[in-house]
Amino acid sequence: MSYVADLHVHSRYAYATSRDLDFDSLARHAKIKGIDLLASADFTHPEWFEESRLKLSDAGTGLFEYGGVSFILGTEVECHGRQGGRGRRVHVLVFAPDFKAVERINAALSRYGRLDGDGRPALGLLPRELLTLIKGIDERCFLIPAHLWTPWFGLYGSKSGYDSLEECFGSDAGEIPAIETGLSSDPAMNWRVPSLDDVAIMSFSDAHSAPNLGRELTVMNGEMTHDGLVQAMRQQDISYTVEFYPEEGKYHHSGHRACHVKMSTEEVRERGEVCRSCGRRITVGVSYRVEELGGRQVDTWVGDDGLIHGDTGRPPFKSLVPLREVLSESLGVGPRTKKVGRVYDRLIERFGTEMSVLIEAPIAEIDFASDERTAEGIERVRRGDIFIEPGYDGVYGTVRVLGSET
Repeated sequence: MSYVADLHVHSRYAYATSRDLDFDSLARHAKIKGIDLLASADFTHPEWFEESRLKLSDAGTGLFEYGGVSFILGTEVECHGRQGGRGRRVHVLVFAPDFKAVERINAALSRYGRLDGDGRPALGLLPRELLTLIKGIDERCFLIPAHLWTPWFGLYGSKSGYDSLEECFGSDAGEIPAIETGLSSDPAMNWRVPSLDDVAIMSFSDAHSAPNLGRELTVMNGEMTHDGLVQAMRQQDISYTVEFYPEEGKYHHSGHRACHVKMSTEEVRERGEVCRSCGRRITVGVSYRVEELGGRQVDTWVGDDGLIHGDTGRPPFKSLVPLREVLSESLGVGPRTKKVGRVYDRLIERFGTEMSVLIEAPIAEIDFASDERTAEGIERVRRGDIFIEPGYDGVYGTVRVLGSET
């Protein structure tokens, strides 16, 4: 069997998130998106922890249920400290099999930082120390580096990260079952890094609002249980991942936002890591960082299944544009407008989930249920026939599905 997982989400208690992020909203939007398994989010926050314990029903599988959706107890935290003569600030995802383990984790982490402020707390310990802590509490706990390449907080990030899992975790690197690609990279970029051969490459939404659930996700194989998930990661038993086009991510290219300077990998190689306008150091983006750490080139192709495959033999992926973005362009209005909402709801009612609309639904039927421009836009997204102005230094890339490149 296979199931759709999004294991990096947040609650209303995390910084810069929607006030509507509660379990009702998470479950409702998960069904719309076609997601079977969500992370419970922000379990270190005392109020959200109590709400989680009150509302989530134990399924007896190491997972929990609410509103017809399964949840795994998982959260994101920031680790900070000094290692190898450098200050490190890294975000990681932490998962636990039951509330007893979470309660003990929270009690231990309260010694390293305040838990009742941000739902994603900043903790004064390194990722390896956190891994040792959670494994000491319950061996079934596991850790996944979040948005691996993000310059500021990714484990491979250019600002305060590491050059390998081994540099970060030492002899415990083998305890890491997977990494999260983040919005600014895709699996093909990660395939270039030999040190990632032994970990699963997964993608999640990092949603700060419920409509953003599933903008990236992973289709897992095997039993949808806590142990089944871990086993699938260990065996890289993944059907495929759904990705942002990485150029749309806000750290894909390098640059300096204050000067509106964006630099490709080739430009950084030629000019160095300085802004050509003011001479200050730029934010080195994901594409250049992958070039630094990638030890090989990878050939890719689109298979008969419509998925992107590579000569490494790793699980394939599909790059998509969120449906509301396609509708926004086809209808000529904002993605959160009522006009987009009406067509969005009509397509979901007709085809069941957003994934079905974007990947499976016949184009002719989409045309019938919406209009010709929407159908054309979805068809072009499926072909990858779109134009993207890449993002850089915290600025999201701009996608044009139906417009020209000029």
